[in-house]
Amino acid sequence: MNHTTAIIIITVIISIAAWQSQPLLARLIFNPLAVKHGQFDRLLTHGFIHADGMHLLFNMFTLYFFGRAIERFYIDKFGNLGFVGFYVLAIVVAILPSYLRHQHNARYFSLGASGAVSAVLFAYVLFAPWNTLYLFAVLPIPAIVFAVAYVAYSIYMDRRGGSRSNHTAHLFGAIFGVVATIAAEPAVLLHFLHRLINPSF
Repeated sequence: MNHTTAIIIITVIISIAAWQSQPLLARLIFNPLAVKHGQFDRLLTHGFIHADGMHLLFNMFTLYFFGRAIERFYIDKFGNLGFVGFYVLAIVVAILPSYLRHQHNARYFSLGASGAVSAVLFAYVLFAPWNTLYLFAVLPIPAIVFAVAYVAYSIYMDRRGGSRSNHTAHLFGAIFGVVATIAAEPAVLLHFLHRLINPSF
């Protein structure tokens, strides 16, 4: 079993368990005040629970298709747990700006793997910027076009506010995916630029 599939199975199990147990959901969800008071595990555990079935399905569907594509890269670079380390770090790094912004707000909550999934997706874009993604599993769109639109949308929605989604985590997860992958192998940047200026559909 590859590590992407293992992460998906673990996430599905924990998400379903949290839906069945409100105390478990309350203990795993990200709450900055709880983190401030020493429950640092919430920086990670929130990434393994989801609001509902559609939230879970969308994240795991995306992770399934793009996680496997970059899993081998991180295993080759950092050993057997390289991809797991990348994914776990992405969850934590993506939520840190939300913690800094809301650390005194006891009523702020966030959950879901979107930050880490964004990191995986944007790492994939570095390798194959012109490959076709299917938005909502239907609409074909080049990966780089999706990436630009995704960043613009996340910035807009973050500044607008009022959304139930944590667009800050989406954005910083994407940034982490790009920075970590280039830091792991700087030649990836040259590969990306070469592919970018030589489109192939």
